[in-house]
Amino acid sequence: MNYDFFAEYYDELMSDVDYAARARYIDSIIKERKPDAHLLVDLACGTGSMTVEFAALGYDVIGTDQSENMLSKAREKSDDSILYLCQSMQELDMYGTIDAFVCTFDSLNHIEDRAQLVLALSRVSLFLEPDGVFVFDMNTLYKHRTILADNVFVYETEDVFCVWQNEYTERGKVEIALDFFERQPDGSYIRECENFCEKAYSLEATEQILKEAGLKILAMYDDMTRNYPRSESERIVFVVGKR
Repeated sequence: MNYDFFAEYYDELMSDVDYAARARYIDSIIKERKPDAHLLVDLACGTGSMTVEFAALGYDVIGTDQSENMLSKAREKSDDSILYLCQSMQELDMYGTIDAFVCTFDSLNHIEDRAQLVLALSRVSLFLEPDGVFVFDMNTLYKHRTILADNVFVYETEDVFCVWQNEYTERGKVEIALDFFERQPDGSYIRECENFCEKAYSLEATEQILKEAGLKILAMYDDMTRNYPRSESERIVFVVGKR
């Protein structure tokens, strides 16, 4: 998915997210594992809302995303201190080693093919400093089966009406269809559609995938806490290092 139309309204639809609080939370985890971390890569950075927060915390930041439209929005809200690169995670190519990688808002769930996920994580492992840290989150099987499931969600802002339709298929996959209805000055609407899939993995599967990519789990938390994940956790934060 290239988020061609979604990029236009992504920030509006995510307006309830406290990016600064999430950045501080991740920063505290990084500082525990690598206090001297200064170079950080924000993978699948989207419109850069998290990227600019990490820069504000004092990191030298690189933002990567495969969507040119998302990166265009990110550049509008950033200064020249942040480098943005149009790269998929599977094609990650850095100029040297990195102190910390971050990937938020279940971006890794969008890689539904297991081999492609191993490839993406292997690229992170390749460029991660030997004592570096990778912090990412993933939606859980519980969330896919019971929260996203076959449900429909509706979002409305001043400029757009969005219908989010899910279809739970099998093995943790959710097919997602987004219908955007963009308001026009004459009161009519223009409809745009985008489709993608998210896949959730068990903890055992995630650990094995990380192992194949040359990484190991250092810690796991229920989202935005320091508590161990529960059976009802909807999103898990993984803290990972090189094997």
